[in-house]
Amino acid sequence: MMQAFLKDLFVYTHQCHQQLIQAFQENADRVSPRAVEIWNHILNAHHVWNHRIMGQPQVFQVWQTHDPKAYTDIEADNYQASLQILDGYDLHQIIAYRTTKGDAYNNTVQDILFHIINHSAYHRGQIALEFRRSQIEPLISDYILYKRT
Repeated sequence: MMQAFLKDLFVYTHQCHQQLIQAFQENADRVSPRAVEIWNHILNAHHVWNHRIMGQPQVFQVWQTHDPKAYTDIEADNYQASLQILDGYDLHQIIAYRTTKGDAYNNTVQDILFHIINHSAYHRGQIALEFRRSQIEPLISDYILYKRT
């Protein structure tokens, strides 16, 4: 049950991110540097958390900036990795990891996956504010609207 719910949240998040990538491309000349920074952070954090679960070394740093041409591929890789985690890991499995500051923690796969979703939504809200400041119509990414379709 929880696995299906998390999968639905990842599908929703993936669709939001695809729309956001399109908005970044269509408004490249007006998007603020802060919006770009936050978007890259969303991509990087998702990557980092997936790799922590999978026990693989991360390729990206949490505040690394990418070429906009790479956004679609990075986002798709993140999405696919999260779906593979959902299909291949016990949601109650404990993952031991170190933060970027080196602090050691333990959390369940389920908690980490939900954090990825929540973290992305939080920062999409920040991007919406940045878009408004730049006279760009923000993405409407309310979960309930996704569920109405």
